[in-house]
Amino acid sequence: MPVTPDAPEVAIVAFGQSAHRRNTADLSEVEMLLPVLTETLGQVGLTAGETDFTCSGSSDYLAGRAFSFTMALDGVGAWPPISESHVEMDGAWALYEAWVKLRTGEAETALVYSYGKSSPGELRDVLTRQLDPYYLAPLWPDSVSLAALQAQALIDAGDTDERALAAVAARSRTAAEDNPHAQLRGSGPPERLLDADYLVQPLRGHDAPPIGDGAAAVVLAAGDTARRLCPRPAWIRGIDHRVEAHSLGVRDLTDSPSTRLAAERAGAFDAPVDTAELHAPFTSQEVVLRKALRLADDVAVNPSGGALAANPMMAAGLIRLGEAAARIHRGASRRALAHATSGPCLQQNLVAVLEGDPR
Repeated sequence: MPVTPDAPEVAIVAFGQSAHRRNTADLSEVEMLLPVLTETLGQVGLTAGETDFTCSGSSDYLAGRAFSFTMALDGVGAWPPISESHVEMDGAWALYEAWVKLRTGEAETALVYSYGKSSPGELRDVLTRQLDPYYLAPLWPDSVSLAALQAQALIDAGDTDERALAAVAARSRTAAEDNPHAQLRGSGPPERLLDADYLVQPLRGHDAPPIGDGAAAVVLAAGDTARRLCPRPAWIRGIDHRVEAHSLGVRDLTDSPSTRLAAERAGAFDAPVDTAELHAPFTSQEVVLRKALRLADDVAVNPSGGALAANPMMAAGLIRLGEAAARIHRGASRRALAHATSGPCLQQNLVAVLEGDPR
């Protein structure tokens, strides 16, 4: 859905995230979330009660209890009453809902947050619940095995090889050395990574994301309010999300038509971007996304380290939007693309184009 002239412009004006960790058994969701909300709102001098709308993203089946998001609202505050909504998705989709709210003029500011704790359960088993319930889910194929099928399809098609995938991992985790929130930082050269045993052939440990817990938040604002709250707002020039067929058997796993369509509708192909924050939990998925998004070689891809450095479920997609916006806030980017995904093998995809004000 591209921006049209008759609706208010909307920007990301603040972004914060937790230090992502393998296990946060010492923290409840509220204890993990509250410092992130406080820090993010503090960037623009607001409190939770002063935003017009609040929207969150999380997963009940990841938490293991129904309506788990209502407990996290303790981190926002029960008083005064707020206008609030929730999506059972990554927080990137919560941002989309809030963006629509601001675009329609029903709010001028919004708090968007998301969180996930993967450590209490076996994530590879939990994620099978996303699959088609009639044909795939009864077989219990785990997320890593499905990603390995996608990677092998790319190798068979000549789109990549194991060394190229190792280079993606090395570049991403080396970039994460400058990211204090990353769970994994630093990497050996690709040649050394190839000495490791397979996780699921052709994927090794470096090809997969770390399992971890974390939270993230952004503040959205419209028009002059955004300019008042932030010296360099990251304007959302376009945003769209699309979905592939539920059955993996009817898809070409070497391509992502939904990502390409979302990017087209968001205006990503209208002008070059200098930065791309891609939600690619597996190295092979970056190969698919680069092709679908037509990214040039000079685009800085995942300068934060991406999902290969930290992949908190239900927050990693929102983090991609936040990281892209943060580069615009500090003047490191002028036009950035942000991508979020959900489901096996890039099943659902969201693309946003962010820009700073012309200098």
